Amino acid sequence: MSKEIKIDRVEDRTMADSEISTIPKAQLHYRLTTEECMSHMWNKPTFNVVASNHHNGEKFHNEIRNPNGRSRWNLFKWLMSRKSSTWKVDTQKEAKEFYASKRTLPQNRPQADLNDWQVWFVSHATVLVQIGPYNFLTDPVWADHVSPKQGRGPKRVIPAGIALEQLPEIHAVLLSHNHYDHMDLASLRWLHQKFSMPIYTGLGNSHYLPKELYVIEMDWWQSALFKELKIIYTPAQHGSGRGLRDQNAALWGGFSILSEHGHFFFAGDTGYSPHFKEIQKRLGAPRIALLPIGAYEPRALMRYMHMNPQDAFQAHLDLQAKRSLAIHYRTFQLTDESRDQPEQDLQKAMKNSSKLMNPFYCIREGRKLVV
Repeated sequence: MSKEIKIDRVEDRTMADSEISTIPKAQLHYRLTTEECMSHMWNKPTFNVVASNHHNGEKFHNEIRNPNGRSRWNLFKWLMSRKSSTWKVDTQKEAKEFYASKRTLPQNRPQADLNDWQVWFVSHATVLVQIGPYNFLTDPVWADHVSPKQGRGPKRVIPAGIALEQLPEIHAVLLSHNHYDHMDLASLRWLHQKFSMPIYTGLGNSHYLPKELYVIEMDWWQSALFKELKIIYTPAQHGSGRGLRDQNAALWGGFSILSEHGHFFFAGDTGYSPHFKEIQKRLGAPRIALLPIGAYEPRALMRYMHMNPQDAFQAHLDLQAKRSLAIHYRTFQLTDESRDQPEQDLQKAMKNSSKLMNPFYCIREGRKLVV
């Protein structure tokens, strides 16, 4: 049976002796102190961008404008009145259970066939993608808080599923956009010091990153060759900004990686729109798609920027994905839905669909899916 049609399996076996890290657990980094970058709060980057159907000469915008608008006053009222820590997670208990569990660890695979794909859910939108011998990280975030300063903003409620020291060699990072829960300076700096890998991202995002990092900026639909692979920066319906003066100054998007053995797709952070059908039309059905399912309530405020599970399921259908993996939930409380609600709502959406449809998985931090 070829690897393309074999049954997917979620790995959850006991670690072999050869897989257990020799680094003492106390020295492993499952989380990092957030790097202070308060200057981003009032920074206003300026750079030349050729005007296009998603740039007006000053700022980027989505191709489909928000039909209802999004009142800054309503958003401000919500931010000021919401209860931001309703998940009530016993973080010490959850961390203890996580550290006590037995997990496989990713390995370097220099001889792996290009048709041998594995994806590891690390946490939130961070996924380790192994396509043959090549290892990619999406939106690497090991920070304790997704904000410009430690101790502020949404706090991590569970350790990352893989410690930084347990990663295989990282060949490239796919950085979707600059929101704090996706662009984490501490993690990017750690990875650069260890691997000196290229970081692929949207136009304008290098402004926020340390100058020593190797950053490749891309516009929507622009492509770059990586070994035998093609990396394409794809549209998303979202926005950008890390402060008060830089809203939509840098571009946001997702990524596709194309090879002779299939199409890998990472949606980044996005609301639902026709861009999923356009991606399928141009690039073909993904062998696996990483789709966000969290941060969607209150719906009136979040609908345009974030998919809910029903939207994510529709995106899965639009893409005609052979299988999808849920991301962007469980790690940081960004909005009002409960921690378990995204997974429960996704299961409801799938129950109401044809039993012949392709699978959409939710797996726990540190687990892998062989595709």
